[in-house]
Amino acid sequence: MNLRQIEVFRAVMIAGSVSGASRLLHVSIPAVSRVISHTEGRLGFLLFERLKGRLHPTDEARRLYLEVEKVYGGVQRISSLSHELAVRRQGLVSILSSPSFGQMLVPMAIAQMRTALPGVQVHFHCLTHEALKERILQQHADIGISTFPVDHPNLATQPLASSRLVCICPRTHGLAAKSEIDVDDLMPYEFIGYPHGSPLGLRIDQMFASHGAVPHFDIEVMSPQYACALVHAGGGIALVDEFSLQGWANPNFVAVPVRGVAPILADLVYLAPQPLSPAARALLRALYSVLLQRGLALPMLDPSAFD
Repeated sequence: MNLRQIEVFRAVMIAGSVSGASRLLHVSIPAVSRVISHTEGRLGFLLFERLKGRLHPTDEARRLYLEVEKVYGGVQRISSLSHELAVRRQGLVSILSSPSFGQMLVPMAIAQMRTALPGVQVHFHCLTHEALKERILQQHADIGISTFPVDHPNLATQPLASSRLVCICPRTHGLAAKSEIDVDDLMPYEFIGYPHGSPLGLRIDQMFASHGAVPHFDIEVMSPQYACALVHAGGGIALVDEFSLQGWANPNFVAVPVRGVAPILADLVYLAPQPLSPAARALLRALYSVLLQRGLALPMLDPSAFD
């Protein structure tokens, strides 16, 4: 089957009739019938049977349709990629980010870059670290910012920003007056937690395990953004990274650093050894400027990423 036969066969399967397929494809009914008849002749079996005036796909057609959908999906991806590459020549950058980092810091950088370069198009998505890694490997994004270590031989990484782990609690809470706290201070309290397999949930589990303890959660949320919203609403206390606090100008809580915990790093991730596009470097410069203003930036190990 060639691509035209695949397209016509798929249209008939979707529409359920030759006339419906002709409308989908904007061709005549006889043209659709000829393609289907020719395809059946080449294949050596029927794709459709007429029963009581209606067209019904054969078992062979149903099995074939499953594979056709995979092929059609690939064709659509090729079309999307070719369009993206054409747009990228005119100035396009795609950035991915961990949710906590991407809530406020990346949007601020995009806005700053767009002020200087209004013609550049930007694609921005927040993803889990595994999905972020795969999309960069598949060349669906220029750069990624991950708050969980990304390890792959085809990816280059370098630390970009550093965040402390902090406990956020209402201003009237017993921990609010402390300048720092540790695991022992947290032990008497139940707090808002995260799934055990999540990046922040894993860090918290390890922190408590190092003291021979287990954290007690009364509420579980998927991200520190939700935890911030719950604490702001008076729903308890939570452990979050400082990246997640950037969008909170006047919260109903205070943030108390947790003592003796390794900082949470945000790594720049990109495909090696390909150089970054001019648009990607411009966005990276804007992002680093935002991080410097917020006191979160780390010294760049490879300043050439900005060149």
